[in-house]
Amino acid sequence: MIERLESPAPAELDALTALWEGSVRATHDFLAPEDIAFFRRMVREEALSGVEELYVIRDSENRFAAFAGIEAGNLEMLFVAPGKRGKGLGRELVEYLVAHRGVRRVDVNEQNAQATGFYARMGFRVVSRSDTDPSGRPYPILHLSL
Repeated sequence: MIERLESPAPAELDALTALWEGSVRATHDFLAPEDIAFFRRMVREEALSGVEELYVIRDSENRFAAFAGIEAGNLEMLFVAPGKRGKGLGRELVEYLVAHRGVRRVDVNEQNAQATGFYARMGFRVVSRSDTDPSGRPYPILHLSL
């Protein structure tokens, strides 16, 4: 079941950040360890509380299994816990956000082949490309749209 998480408590932010890190370590093998540390701080201190809306799916033990954040029709983040990947949680979140929250755009790291394939299967198409990520690091970003 998808739940909107409003005003996450510090413990929830910690749990979401840990889920983010596990997911990134499983899927973003192109990132250097210092990049993960840099982004981890940014995710915990800025990104999670900075999105307009944050949605989560919990597992049977009430732990976070996946989450997504949106802002002005953009899917800003989508992460699935490593042990929960391949079970349709990412698809469930994206389909919900497209149908009910007006999401039409997403940015993805070009080197993340799993994510680019996932979004292509969801109907997103590349509309442009940036040579660096928003923080100026050398990780090209694909800008996708439905």
